[in-house]
Amino acid sequence: MHPLKKSLILINFFGGLAVLGSYAWGFLTYPNAGEILWGGVPASLRPLYTVSMFLAAAGYFVLSLYILSLNPSETNTLNRPGYHVFNALFAGILIPSTLWLPLTVLAIEQVSQFLVFLVRIDLVLVAIASLSLLVALIKVQPHKSTWLHRLAILGCILFCFQTVILDAIVWVLNFHL
Repeated sequence: MHPLKKSLILINFFGGLAVLGSYAWGFLTYPNAGEILWGGVPASLRPLYTVSMFLAAAGYFVLSLYILSLNPSETNTLNRPGYHVFNALFAGILIPSTLWLPLTVLAIEQVSQFLVFLVRIDLVLVAIASLSLLVALIKVQPHKSTWLHRLAILGCILFCFQTVILDAIVWVLNFHL
């Protein structure tokens, strides 16, 4: 297996474990975290969040599978070797995603506007990396307009809806101490 594919798998494996671990820590340490972490998001939007989270996760897996199906030696995107870009973007999504819940809990515990600012920056970083991943996926070369590529783009759009619209805009605008 190509070393860049191995890197992508390792980034997703350990990054995914870190994200899930941060959520497990938050919900096991703070049993009422579920309600507190909604912030001021209206109850009417919460079902949309729930559905969107599952669709975003499914989209993330599909786009990851598509990228893993590419030949790293031939793949370019954004006028750069594609796998270097993809690896960086996945790390750019997973690292701040891991930090979100612990930072949010800390901001609440310390009633810190500075930490709330950091939480907002954290979510904006995930949004920027998500949108960049969508652009990189659209611009990937060699471009083979296959059903998997189209499905990966749709999956990335669903992922971006969650990370950009719901998290970096709706949640950020509604979260206040």
